Amino acid sequence: MIRTTQLAYGYQGQAAIRFPDLDLAQAGVLLLQGPSGSGKSTWLALAAGLLRAGGGSMVVAGQDLGLLQGSALDAWRARAIGFLPQRLHLSSALTVQGNLELAQWAAGATADGEAVRRTLHALGLANLAQRRPDQLSGGQAQRVALARAVLLNPRVILADEPTASLDDTAAGAALQLLGATAHRLQATLVIATHDARVAQALPAAQLCRIGVQSIEPAGVAG
Repeated sequence: MIRTTQLAYGYQGQAAIRFPDLDLAQAGVLLLQGPSGSGKSTWLALAAGLLRAGGGSMVVAGQDLGLLQGSALDAWRARAIGFLPQRLHLSSALTVQGNLELAQWAAGATADGEAVRRTLHALGLANLAQRRPDQLSGGQAQRVALARAVLLNPRVILADEPTASLDDTAAGAALQLLGATAHRLQATLVIATHDARVAQALPAAQLCRIGVQSIEPAGVAG
């Protein structure tokens, strides 16, 4: 679940972005819509605890983020958040399996090869485990990044422009995979996007349209 109250964030020298009060149930789906540079990625960074709010409060997966800092915040993020960035940041020096094992290490989790294999199998990647990122198609690399994001069974999945540069077929497959994975984990899913195809593919999602200086709720689609 995600709940915000009078949430705001300001970059130095710029007017604060003020976000609306939101109350998204666990396993719900939220779409943040708006043009590039409008504040979508800022909202995701706040939800992941990568930025600290300049005002108001934000509760994510039952945790008031204003009460956490330092190593406690890092540990919470590793347990609760799965992040799918627009730039996938896969290590070219490691295999697909190695990239997931690295994610376990970075999160301070115990090495668990069975969890890696299980996650790769669930996302149709078992036969690609020993390939390196430069041997993958764009869609395959995106699946690997999603596998990395959900490896530790997060309670919230944050996806930043997951359909950018994808054709209609690939975009539809990516969205179906995101939705199915979130449903399987009973995780809250938040997608930041300027792509109108996303709302069409997820008609029951709650929508928020973000402007340059503010974010205004647009209600529930469908």
